[in-house]
Amino acid sequence: MPSRQKPEKCQKSRLYQVWVLLILGLLGLIINLFYLQVLRGKALQEQAKHQQTKESIPFVPRRPIVDRNGNTLAIDKIAYTLYAHPKIFNRSKQEVAYQLSTILEGANLEKTLTSNDLLQMFNERETGIKVADFIPQETTDKITNLFVDGLELIQHPQRVYPQKELAAEVVGYVDGESIGQAGIEYSQQNLLERSVPKIQFRRLIKGVLVPDKLTTGFLQLDDLSLHLTIDSRLQRVTRTILKEQLEEYEAKRGTVIVMDANDGSILSLVSEPSYDPNQYYNYDVTLFKNWAVTDVYEPGSTFKPVNVALALEVGAIEGDSVFYDTGRIVIGNWPIFNSDGSGGARTVTEIIQHSSNVGMVKIVEQMPRAVFYDGLKRLGLGDTTGTDLPFEAPSILKGRNQFLMVPVEAATTAFGQGFSLTPLQLAQLNAALANGGKLVTPHVMRGLFDSKGQPYWQLSLPSPRQVFSSKTTTKVLAMMERVVESGTGKRAKIRGYRIAGKTGTAQKASETGGYSKKAKITSFVGILPMESPRYVVLAVIDEPIKGSGGKVAAPIVKSVIKSLINIEQIPPSDIRSVQSQN
Repeated sequence: MPSRQKPEKCQKSRLYQVWVLLILGLLGLIINLFYLQVLRGKALQEQAKHQQTKESIPFVPRRPIVDRNGNTLAIDKIAYTLYAHPKIFNRSKQEVAYQLSTILEGANLEKTLTSNDLLQMFNERETGIKVADFIPQETTDKITNLFVDGLELIQHPQRVYPQKELAAEVVGYVDGESIGQAGIEYSQQNLLERSVPKIQFRRLIKGVLVPDKLTTGFLQLDDLSLHLTIDSRLQRVTRTILKEQLEEYEAKRGTVIVMDANDGSILSLVSEPSYDPNQYYNYDVTLFKNWAVTDVYEPGSTFKPVNVALALEVGAIEGDSVFYDTGRIVIGNWPIFNSDGSGGARTVTEIIQHSSNVGMVKIVEQMPRAVFYDGLKRLGLGDTTGTDLPFEAPSILKGRNQFLMVPVEAATTAFGQGFSLTPLQLAQLNAALANGGKLVTPHVMRGLFDSKGQPYWQLSLPSPRQVFSSKTTTKVLAMMERVVESGTGKRAKIRGYRIAGKTGTAQKASETGGYSKKAKITSFVGILPMESPRYVVLAVIDEPIKGSGGKVAAPIVKSVIKSLINIEQIPPSDIRSVQSQN
């Protein structure tokens, strides 16, 4: 009997252990289920949802850029990338290469591809050959009509500039990722990009992604476009005129600015040489900057009217003041002389009319240097204009102590040397002379407008500062009119129209110090119409082989003004004179 009970006890013990293990396992399972379902339920649901869903930002086109008349300057269009898979060609590689090269030749692509180039590509591998990027729609239609198996076209967006280089220095360009790299495309990236919500996709059992929780009209795009102050008609004419003059005088570069003096809006801004933003990759990167905004230069005699205005404003001189011009003077061991060597008793008007350096030194000597310096600072020298164009360089003015302690600093500043500014800032200062003394902010943007012309957002500009009295500017403009009538700016004269102007020919600073004996920069600024001054036209020509501002730059301004007169319908000052000419 005892021997039978032992196996039974062992059996019961094992059974008990099994039950204990089962119960413990069941309890563990219940606890784990409670932990997973209750304690971590929400977290696990979110994790599963995250694994099964994917977020994506849909492509939406950038807003177009248009000129003041609604002409398109930049717009997004659909382009294509061409891939080749030679292993499934239904024709010979040679035939496909020949037919394809003929089509691609007229597609204005980044690189010209000959039939030999294509054949070499086809022989390198059997599939996945990237042939060309940014193929336009009309070219893809021709490729499709070849009916060649193994030619694959992948659709993608492309920023297109239909006017090519017309306004490249203003508009700029975007790179392959649709990110602005220059001009308005860069500075107004936030305005040009449309904001859209992310799309959420849900992954099905077989891995297929389908949109999840889409709301009605979630991809409804606005019809806004960015409107500029640029006039394409004037821009086109100005570029042609500038190109011709640069070629004639073999100049390094040039720029022309046409500004509305009343509000600072820029009707035309041209810099040459330029580039085609559709093919920016084919150009030197130095062309991508707008040197009218990014580079400073010594303005020379075109700054003389500004200095005369400063002297008149503080009462240091009168409009009829007379100074004896010796033709040559020495200031602190530095000789200063007139370019033509002339001299004699001259009124302020004659000093401007004949662009006398010595006469200008005499004028600024009537002001304490501190007053002169403070006046220059009040005009914004040493700062930027605050334009909406990117990468603007501040003007450069010597430090106050140096200016006050070294006599030659004020003397050279009198005739526009020893300091530097951008062409845009010089145009701004001449706008102040034109509009009665207000310092306006140069700008190229008007704002965002819908397809019906209604404003959605408009550029907000600071209130203009009064830097001269209207009495002062009226006197200075009268002096500048004499420059065009019978002075150094006669080549800008237009029969029937009263135009104020000033020539400038300045030495360029040498890399080794001092000034170059050969390199110079010539310029001319014109203001019209004298009856109600509104427009400022500035031309700056860098390193012409020969010629002064009156010879090189004044004819450019004259031609641009003629176009401006036609476009803006500016009536003549003397109708009888115009009628007699006709």
